[in-house]
Amino acid sequence: MENIKDIVRPPREISDALAAIGTATISSELSLMGIRDPQIRGPQPLNPGRAVAGPALTLQFMPKREDLYGANEYDNPELQLHRHVLYPAQAGDMVVVDARGDMASGVFGEMMLTFFAGRGGAGVVVDGCIRDSAKAKRLDLGIWVRGVTPNYHAQTNIIPFAVNVPVACGGALVIPGDIIVADDDGVVVVPAAMAEKLIEQASEHAEWEEFSRFRLSQGGDLRKYYPLTEEVREEYLAWRDAQAGKQGSQG
Repeated sequence: MENIKDIVRPPREISDALAAIGTATISSELSLMGIRDPQIRGPQPLNPGRAVAGPALTLQFMPKREDLYGANEYDNPELQLHRHVLYPAQAGDMVVVDARGDMASGVFGEMMLTFFAGRGGAGVVVDGCIRDSAKAKRLDLGIWVRGVTPNYHAQTNIIPFAVNVPVACGGALVIPGDIIVADDDGVVVVPAAMAEKLIEQASEHAEWEEFSRFRLSQGGDLRKYYPLTEEVREEYLAWRDAQAGKQGSQG
């Protein structure tokens, strides 16, 4: 097993900027940058209204085989990989779990999630289920899951198999250290090396989109203002300069 502490975490402001941009804009911009489909499909917000981002710590489940994983896992701490992924967590981290879409085993329960929240974790994304969902909802933690179950993590058909390895979560490749962004629209994977360029392009997009939204609210022509066309670009630039002037006078 690799040491999860060796993951290179980006500066916190990078993750914060991506969370503010949101998954919808990120997905669009990444598609223009060559990442056709960055979405992790399946997990939905258990506690809507949160927008978080952070580097991925990964946990991989595999089909259960009793000769490898018997009933006495707590006699062998090395089998408790659902715990190992949490031990070295730092503030702002995201835990991403390839639980094979299994709907019968709860990868984490209240106590594991309480520990992660206490470490300052930003959120968990599980291609499967958790348990103790009512209590989990009250934690200061973003949680995206396929569903909930009363069963514990290895009670049925899957077992934790590896930590800090590339995983396939909801059909998306997640490499430890990738930046995971999650909000009410879903979850996307941002390659860490592309994050700064993505923020730059998304910020430009957000700026002209604000102008477009303003003009559309006034009854402007959708064909001209979304997406922004060259026909109204001079109008947009004048609006942008005026906005900058207002901000400067208020400063």
